[in-house]
Amino acid sequence: MGKRYGNLYKIARKNTNLTQEKAAQFLRVSKDSLSAYERGITPTPDDIVCKMIELYKSEWLAYEHLRQSTMVGRKYLPEINHSDIAESVLKFQKEIDDLSSVRRDMFSIACDGVIDNEELNRWNQVTKEVHEVAGAALNLIFTKNKKTSLDGHLEEVSI
Repeated sequence: MGKRYGNLYKIARKNTNLTQEKAAQFLRVSKDSLSAYERGITPTPDDIVCKMIELYKSEWLAYEHLRQSTMVGRKYLPEINHSDIAESVLKFQKEIDDLSSVRRDMFSIACDGVIDNEELNRWNQVTKEVHEVAGAALNLIFTKNKKTSLDGHLEEVSI
């Protein structure tokens, strides 16, 4: 698990201005257990993460928990960069434009339903661009009510 992973829960809690004592009470866990989750010492059970998401009103926590706490998530889910709304929109548009640049290859390769050896490199470029669009889209979705503070932590903002 690691420090960054455990820190997700602390960031989410701090965004709600809840103390560990209050959050632990609402989550029905001990303060020591919550502290261990936040420091990445103890794996956070999925049912507790679900309660955190609801209590902290932090949907991004669901995605990051899955992405960082499972092998499948670490291997296949795109990393999202929790940035401000303007940066998120610009990044998303850039990735859409990049996807447009491989659009012709995407359709020509898909027409026969088979990716042959001559098409494989072009298809890999298509899937790379799609993956980048997916990451940028998720960033945009989870940036809705977030901003990054000077120290790199997420903070709630009212829009």
